[in-house]
Amino acid sequence: MTIGWHFDNTYSKLSNTFKENIKPTPVHDPELVILNEELASTLNLDFSKTDKKKLAEIFSGNSIPEETNTIAQAYAGHQFGHFTMLGDGRAVLLGEHLVNNDNRFDIQFKGSGRTSFSRGGDGRAALGPMLREYIISEAMHSLNIPTTRSLAVVKTGEKVVRENLLHGAILTRVASSHLRVGTFQYIAATQNIKNLNTLVDYTINRHYPEIKASNSKALDLLNLVMEKQCQLVINWMRVGFIHGVMNTDNMAISGETIDYGPCAFMDHYDPKTVFSSIDKFGRYSFSNQPPITKWNLARLAECLIPLIHKNEDTAVKIATETIDNFQNIYETKWLNMMRDKLGLFGENQNDLKLINELLNWMEINKADYTNTFCYLMNINTGDNKYKNLNFINWVKKWENRILINKGSKEKSISLMRKNNPIVIPRNHKVEEALDAANNNNLELINKLLVILKKPFNNQDNIMNYQSPSDNKDYQTFCGT
Repeated sequence: MTIGWHFDNTYSKLSNTFKENIKPTPVHDPELVILNEELASTLNLDFSKTDKKKLAEIFSGNSIPEETNTIAQAYAGHQFGHFTMLGDGRAVLLGEHLVNNDNRFDIQFKGSGRTSFSRGGDGRAALGPMLREYIISEAMHSLNIPTTRSLAVVKTGEKVVRENLLHGAILTRVASSHLRVGTFQYIAATQNIKNLNTLVDYTINRHYPEIKASNSKALDLLNLVMEKQCQLVINWMRVGFIHGVMNTDNMAISGETIDYGPCAFMDHYDPKTVFSSIDKFGRYSFSNQPPITKWNLARLAECLIPLIHKNEDTAVKIATETIDNFQNIYETKWLNMMRDKLGLFGENQNDLKLINELLNWMEINKADYTNTFCYLMNINTGDNKYKNLNFINWVKKWENRILINKGSKEKSISLMRKNNPIVIPRNHKVEEALDAANNNNLELINKLLVILKKPFNNQDNIMNYQSPSDNKDYQTFCGT
């Protein structure tokens, strides 16, 4: 075959503490559901000469590409605040595919069978959640947000048992790596300093080679990961994305969004918005995402204490001061992000007040987060809320602010259009597409994917994709 796989498997060469050598469990009757040809091209992969049956064999794990060394990765995690030793309970890493002998991407099957980390689970995945990850991760990529991506989904020809019997499926996930905060927690819990050093060096070589020669590698790594994670959550806040399960094992060291379980996008602006069926107390609500990011980073800092300084008290002090700086970094980045959303150039002492007045109005009036910024960009969304007198008065203040620093309405709207999506994966449209796919109809998913590929463009006939969901009790599920 001339597909173009070029595997190099550095992670599998680490000691067995880091992983389990295991192959995907073969499936009964695989069938290709969707293939991401654009991503394949980016990876220098060519599937055009491979028929659908063979593709189904490849992406189900029934026929594994040569040069792979399949493993399940070990990691731990704080899940809703409670520490657990985990690992890939339903995922198998094929290896690292090299693009142009330089860019390295993990290729992972999700839903590929049981491993020693399955903890009683079946190791399988259902079609709906795998297609949800495909849709949302590709949407995030188009929204210019760092993310893992989805290369393919296959049906397994087998049923999985959840609340009901569901179609089994396997997703092929592509990531710059699957290193997580939880990976560091797992190795730190073994209290083997040699393995901890190995993990730090591996992470730096893979993601942050600029600090290879540093005399304070662990601290520099912590600072770089904090910067990446801070910027990531800023991007989530920019578009109203709610991850839903920000456990430390779902926090990638690369700064990519990973694990699209109970995720969703906020409709009307409410900082307390939660969609996850298992998040009973709002731990991972929209407004809690920044403080939880800081909390997760503090768990990473704890793992690195032995490497930050020989004296433990000194190391704790340094790590604490580093993590405490997160708030300053976040607040500065958030304010600048909101300025961009509102097309504000330069700085003004009243900017924060102006922004908060808008957010308060949106919350009180249950205004749609995405569509409010569309309205300010003169894009019709069919909503009458914006005739409200308080909003009209706020708009006058905003328009006056735009003119400061040699600004103009045209320049501001141009900036806004780069930062404010016109379409997002509306929850009801995603569910509608998934329901159809479960009945072997992919038309709605394909149409949705086409529209979500250009979220900043004012496309024809998309009003139906801009409307908020009217389901106040909408919930999402982990799919495990």
